Amino acid sequence: MTDAEDRKPKSDEARSAFQPPAQTVVDGDMSTTSEFAIPDGLAVPRATVPESETTSEFAVPDGLDVQPAHPAEHEGSAFTPPSTYSAKHAPTAFTPPNGIPQVSLTKDVPWQDRMRTMLRMPVAERPAPETAHRGGDESGPAVPRVLDLTLRIGELLLAGGEGAEDVEAAMFAVCRSYGLDRCEPNVTFTLLAISYQPSLVDDPVTASRTVRRRGTDYTRLAAVYQLVDDLSDVETAVSLEEAYRRLAEIRRNRHPYPGWALTGASGLLAGAASVLVGGDVVVFVAAALGAMLGDRLAWLCAGRGLPEFYQFTVAAMPPAAIGVALTLGHVDVKASAVITGGLFALLPGRALVAGVQDGLTGFYITASARLLEVLYFFVGIVAGVLLVLYFGVQLGARLNPDQALGASDDPVMMIAASMLLSLAFAVLLQQERSTVIWVTLNGGVAWVVYGAMHYVGDISPVASTAAAAGLVGLFGQLLSRYRFASALPYTTAAIGPLLPGSATYFGLLAIAQSEVDAGLVSLSKAVALAMAIAIGVNLGSEISRMFLRIGSAEKRRAAKRTRGF
Repeated sequence: MTDAEDRKPKSDEARSAFQPPAQTVVDGDMSTTSEFAIPDGLAVPRATVPESETTSEFAVPDGLDVQPAHPAEHEGSAFTPPSTYSAKHAPTAFTPPNGIPQVSLTKDVPWQDRMRTMLRMPVAERPAPETAHRGGDESGPAVPRVLDLTLRIGELLLAGGEGAEDVEAAMFAVCRSYGLDRCEPNVTFTLLAISYQPSLVDDPVTASRTVRRRGTDYTRLAAVYQLVDDLSDVETAVSLEEAYRRLAEIRRNRHPYPGWALTGASGLLAGAASVLVGGDVVVFVAAALGAMLGDRLAWLCAGRGLPEFYQFTVAAMPPAAIGVALTLGHVDVKASAVITGGLFALLPGRALVAGVQDGLTGFYITASARLLEVLYFFVGIVAGVLLVLYFGVQLGARLNPDQALGASDDPVMMIAASMLLSLAFAVLLQQERSTVIWVTLNGGVAWVVYGAMHYVGDISPVASTAAAAGLVGLFGQLLSRYRFASALPYTTAAIGPLLPGSATYFGLLAIAQSEVDAGLVSLSKAVALAMAIAIGVNLGSEISRMFLRIGSAEKRRAAKRTRGF
C-alpha cells in the first residue's frame, strides 16, 4: 500500500486557510493542526535519512549531485581553497592586462627612495621589515606610542613645507623601523593620519593629528630628516625614549638667525632682484629700504594675530609706495625696477613648488590646497600693489607699463646679483649655515643657464626657465643624497632668481591703468613661468632618482665607524 492509502481522510472537503484549525486524534490525544498542515491526499515521499536539523534556502536541492568534501574538512571558511582546487594542478596566477612592473628594492639607495617605492606598491607585496623591534620589550613596541611619534615627525615635516609624498615616506620609514609593516600613512594639507593593522583578523589602530601652524625653518627640517635617517639605519639603535627626547630638542631649538638678520636679508634680496632687472645703485638702495619696511610691517601684523593674507598685502605696499614717490619726485631712476625688486621678496615660490610637486605625484587634494594658498598670497600682493599704484596714477605718477626691463651688460654683475639673491633667500628660509654656500652656488648656476639660453640663445623665457629650474632640481637632489637630507634647502632658494617678478609687476600696473587685456596677458606669462619653475624642479629631482645612485648605505656606515660610533 502507498503512503496516501495509509492516511485516513479527516474531511471530504478541502480546508481553507481561513477556516478554524481542525483537530486530529493522535494516539488518543487531541491536537490542533494549522493552515500549514499537509492537505489530505497529497503524497509526500518520506526522507530516507531522518534530518536532525532544520535546513534553509542554502541547502543543496534534491537531485543535484555535489562532490563530497574532504573528510578532514568539516567546516570551511573564506580562506579555505575551493573543492575544485588542486595543488598539483593549480590555476595560473591572475595578471592585470598591463602587467605587474617588477620593483627592485636595494639597500644602496637612501631611505627616501626605498620608502617611496614601497608606498607605491600594494600592501600585500611589500616586504616585511628586517630590523628588530626597538621598543625595549620582547613583545614588541607600544603601537600607540610609535604612531604618536610618527605623527609628530610628519607634522614637523609638513609644517616645514615638505611635499606630501616625502612626508608619507618619512612616516612609513619610522613605522617600519619599529617593526610596524602593515601601516598606511595618509597626508593632506592640514591633516595627518596613520593606520596600523597587525593582521587580517585584528582590528586596525588609527591615529590622526592636525597641522594648524606652518613656519619656514629648514634647519629644523634638516634635523628631523637626520632623526628619520638614524631610525632607518640598521646599525643605529634608537629607542622610543631617545627618539622622543631628540624630537623635543628639535622643537625647542631656536631659529639660527635673529629677526634683524631676516629683515636685512629681505632687503638684500629685493636689491639683488632690482639689479637683475636693470637697476643701478640708487634702485638697489630704494628696493632694499622698501622691502625691509614691508618686512617690519608684516612682523607687526603677525604680532597682532592677523592672517597671512593681510601680512602679504601690507608688505607689498612700501616697495610700491617708494617707486611711486620716486616717480612723483622726478628722480631719474627706474621705478619699475624698485617695485619689481620688492615683489621678489614676497612671491611664494616655496609653496608653489610644493603644490605642483604634490600634483605631479598624485596628491591632488593637497596640491589643490597648496595652490589655493599660493593664489590667496598672490591676491594679497596684488591688492597691496594695486592700491598704491591706483593712488599713484591718480596723483599724476607717470608709470609706463611698456617700459623695458632688461639685463645689465655686465654678466659678472648679473651672476653676482643672482648669487646674492639666493643667499638672502636661504637666510629667510632659516637654512643651516653649512647649506647656504651650496644653495648660493646653485642659484648662480641657474642664472647662468637661464641667461645663456634666453639672452644669448634668444630662446623663450618659459623654456629657459624650465631648463634652469630642472638643473636646480637635479643638483639639489644630488646634494641632498650626498648629505642624507631633504632636497628643499638646496632647491627652494636657488630658484629665487627665476621667479617672475617683472611679469607680475607689469601685469598689475596695466590693470591699475585700466588696460585689463594687457595686464591679463602679462599675468598669464607670470603664471606660465611659475609653472615652468615648479615642473622643472620636480623633473630634475625625478631624473636624479631614476638614473643616479649616489649616497649608498655602505659609505654611510663606513663613515660612522670612522667617527667611532
